[in-house]
Amino acid sequence: MASATAGNLLRSLRDKASQWWYFLDNPEVPPDNNQAERSLRLAVTKRKVSGGSRSMERFQHTANLLTVVQTCRRQGRSVIDFFSQALIADSDNSLSRPSLLPQY
Repeated sequence: MASATAGNLLRSLRDKASQWWYFLDNPEVPPDNNQAERSLRLAVTKRKVSGGSRSMERFQHTANLLTVVQTCRRQGRSVIDFFSQALIADSDNSLSRPSLLPQY
């Protein structure tokens, strides 16, 4: 059993070597996923504290809100300002809604 598992692992490493070692040829890609794990921390903590969502619809709403919060944080933007702008724009159709796409 152990030799079959080891063989599967070696085949997977060989077959996906270009994916596993992509960061060696592309220095802009980090070799770890620490940033992704830090981004998920808020969602995991919320789920543990609240006991999770009771429906898929509520789960999706929560995921969307947490995505906005984390995106604003990563961009150095105020979450409160973003939500304020979004609510004002939603109540006044003449205003454009704020975007989470980075402005270059």
